[in-house]
Amino acid sequence: MAFTDLYRQKLTSAESAVAAVKSGDWVDFGSMLLMPEILDRALAARKDELSNVKIRGLLAYRPLITPSADPTGKAFSYNSWFMSSIERKLSDQGFCHLIPMSYRNKPDIYRRYLDIDVAMLQLPPMDNKGYFNFSVANCSTAAMLSKSKKIIVEVNENLPPVCFGAEGQIHVSEVDMIVEGDHDRLPQVVTGPASETEMKIAQLIAEQVEDGSNLQIGVGSLPAQIGEILAGSNLKDLGIHTELIGPSFLKLAKSGVVTNKRKKLDQGISVWTLCAGDDETYDWVRNNPELNSYPVDYTNGLHVLAQTDKLITVNNCVEADLFGQICSESSGTRQISGSGGQLDFLQGSFLSKGGKSFICMSSTFFDKRENRFKSRIVPTLPNGSTVTDPRSVAFYLVTEWGIANLMGKSLWERAEAIISIAHPDFRDSLIQDAESLGIWRKSNR
Repeated sequence: MAFTDLYRQKLTSAESAVAAVKSGDWVDFGSMLLMPEILDRALAARKDELSNVKIRGLLAYRPLITPSADPTGKAFSYNSWFMSSIERKLSDQGFCHLIPMSYRNKPDIYRRYLDIDVAMLQLPPMDNKGYFNFSVANCSTAAMLSKSKKIIVEVNENLPPVCFGAEGQIHVSEVDMIVEGDHDRLPQVVTGPASETEMKIAQLIAEQVEDGSNLQIGVGSLPAQIGEILAGSNLKDLGIHTELIGPSFLKLAKSGVVTNKRKKLDQGISVWTLCAGDDETYDWVRNNPELNSYPVDYTNGLHVLAQTDKLITVNNCVEADLFGQICSESSGTRQISGSGGQLDFLQGSFLSKGGKSFICMSSTFFDKRENRFKSRIVPTLPNGSTVTDPRSVAFYLVTEWGIANLMGKSLWERAEAIISIAHPDFRDSLIQDAESLGIWRKSNR
């Protein structure tokens, strides 16, 4: 049968498609912009006839209907691999539960340990060979679909098909049902101007980048500022090997400082697994042969990162303690985001020849409840805080006051280094804390 005939045969309504979901099922929504809209609404409408349906997703950039459709939690339980601000609010309301992971392991977790009754996700329109492209979220899509008993594709005409290095598509013959419908413009993931503190941190990090460096930076005003600085620099032949590609990388590519010429792997190609940005970003990644998406076990794989020379990775954290433990995903027991790939790139940059990993934070934050500024550098992490990066692998820690390399330092040495980049108003009290913890030598400054 021709694939166009298969497509028409499998085309159905959203209501008919979600009838495949039964009570007790595991349903997977996929990741980011691939998470369904029409199917989400149709499934939510079945709340009174279903019970104990468990849903997985990752980093929602659109409002999710199903998780909060049933306030009792009897019908649906939503679980996220990494929380966006939307999922964080759902978590605060008790409608979202985190799945801890190291991101590079996610495809293998699916293949080895998880079973999925129904997968439903958005994909671009089918191409002229009968394939649906994984578009802006290749991270673990193939692995997830390989474990799904039923696969429902919601066609989103706005999603860009992209070039890929591996596992970037599924054939219509492997799909069980197809749903069409109108979709709004893709979410515009843009950031405001960098703060003065972020500008200082960005400048410190930009000074560490050399010709031929390969970059991994996240989204937000700090990465955007780093992109701004590097785009206006005289650096040559930078490369992109990142988890999430966005506007800051587009700016670098347009400036001409990115060529990927000095890479050992994927020479001449920018490598990524997720994309989020604005319309210009989505147009940039559309069928661009200079940009290849890969599954996350490749982009974040330690065996790959070890072969990527001068790997510069930049990520944010919530707070760090005097032992070098870093929390990047929770505030006490309140979940803010997730572990994601931060630890992957922290370890991978150390394996990279000439690599450096920078974990960044402002030295202080304003606590509205206590109406005062507090230090993000603390004696020990508060009870319930997640240790995203253990002290054994802590590398470069950055605030607006400087950069501290913690690798190879004893407890008293790292306490001294960490306090040196704390806000001056808190350094004396942190020294007293270090003394009481037994990690401050009398000969220390």
